[in-house]
Amino acid sequence: MAASNTRTLRFVLLAFFTIAVLFKVYSSTYVSTAKTSIIPVEQIISQQNGSPSSPSTADGATSPGSVSSDQTPNTSNSLPPAVHSGERANATFITLARNNDIWEIAKSIRQVEDRFNRKFNYDWVFLNDKPFDAQFKKITTALVSGNTKYGLIPKEHWSFPDWIDQDKAKKVREDMAQRKIIYGDSVSYRHMCRFESGFFFHHPLLLDYEYYWRVEPSIELYCDVDYDVFRFMRDNKKKYGFVLSLYEYVETIPTLWDSVKAFMKEYPQHIHKDNAMAFLSDDDGNTYNHCHYWSNFEVGSLDFWRGQAYTDFFNKLDHDGGFFYERWGDAPVHSIAAGLLMSKDEIHFFNDIAYYHVPFTHCPTTESDRIKLKCTCNPKDNFDWKGYSCTSRHFDVMGLEKPDGYQNQMD
Repeated sequence: MAASNTRTLRFVLLAFFTIAVLFKVYSSTYVSTAKTSIIPVEQIISQQNGSPSSPSTADGATSPGSVSSDQTPNTSNSLPPAVHSGERANATFITLARNNDIWEIAKSIRQVEDRFNRKFNYDWVFLNDKPFDAQFKKITTALVSGNTKYGLIPKEHWSFPDWIDQDKAKKVREDMAQRKIIYGDSVSYRHMCRFESGFFFHHPLLLDYEYYWRVEPSIELYCDVDYDVFRFMRDNKKKYGFVLSLYEYVETIPTLWDSVKAFMKEYPQHIHKDNAMAFLSDDDGNTYNHCHYWSNFEVGSLDFWRGQAYTDFFNKLDHDGGFFYERWGDAPVHSIAAGLLMSKDEIHFFNDIAYYHVPFTHCPTTESDRIKLKCTCNPKDNFDWKGYSCTSRHFDVMGLEKPDGYQNQMD
C-alpha cells in the first residue's frame, strides 16, 4: 500500500513538472510573439532602401541593404524610375461618374495609376450631374497621384433643350423599350451621350487643359504604358486616339447620316481634304457603314472639340434632335467628326494600350509586344480582327501594315 502511494506521488510530481515546463515554453514563445507590434510600412521601405536608420540584425543574418551570395541582385540601375522626369503636356484624365460608381471607378483608377499615371502624375477631373459626396472625393483623392478636381454639370447640359418635343421623345423611348434596344428607354443615357458629344470640353474645370484621356468605371489596362501618352499626342500632332472600333447599332441612329450629309452640304469648308471618309463610308459618303471608334476610351485634343468646325457640327446634330428622337451615341458622333473634320494622319490607334471595357478587349496581337509591355491579356480575347471590328478597315484606310499573326485571331 505504501509503495502504491509512493508511485502515485511520483506521478503527480512528474505531471506537475511537465505542465510547468510546457507553460513556460508556451508563454515565452507564443504569448510574447503575439504582443509584437506590426512593422510599420515606413520601416519596411527604409529597410529595403538600405537606410542607415534600419535596425541592426543578428549575427549571421543578412542586413537589409545587402544581398546574400546565393541571390541575384537587382541593382538600382536596372530599375525604371518611379516617376519620369521631364516636361509634361497640359493634360488631364476625365471621368463622368456618380457617387454609387465609387468602387468601380476606384478599380479603374488603380489600373490606370499602376500601368501609367504613377509615373507621370497627371491630374484627374471628375464630373457629375449631382454633387460628389465626401466618400467619393476621399477615395479618389487617395488613389490618384496627380491633383483631383470635382465638378458639377450645368443643368442646361443635362436636360431637354427647348426645341425637343418631349411627348414625341417619350413615345420613341417606349417603342425602343418594346424592341429591346439597349438603353432605348433611358433618359439619363441620352443626356450622357449629348453631354459627352457637345459639352464636356466646355466645363470650367477643363478650360485650362489641352488634352484629355477618358476613363470609365470597370475598365482594365493589361499592359504597362511607360511613355507619356499626352506628350506623344502633342509632339506628333495627333488629335484623336482610340483602341477599339466596331459597328454601331443601326436601330439607334437611323437618320444620323442624313444629318451629317446636310452638314457637309452646308459647311463644305469644314471637311478636311485628307479626311478618313473611307473609314466611315463604302460609297464615298452616300451611306454610312456604321463604323465608329469606341469612345469609352479616347485620348484627344480638347481644342479640336472647342473649335469652330466641331461646334457647327454638333449644333447641327443637336438641333436635328436625334439624341432624343432616336438614341444617337457620342461614339459615332465623335468618330464621324474625327473622320471628316481632321486629317486622317491626326487619328492614332494605340496598339500598345491593352484595354477592356465589357464586353470587348484590345490586346496587342504579337507575342513580342505583349512580353515587352508586361501584358496580362489573353490574345484569344483580342477583338481587333474579329468580324464585328472596324480596326482592320482603319489599317487599310491609313495604309498601315497589319501585325504578324493577325490572321490567327480572325473569326
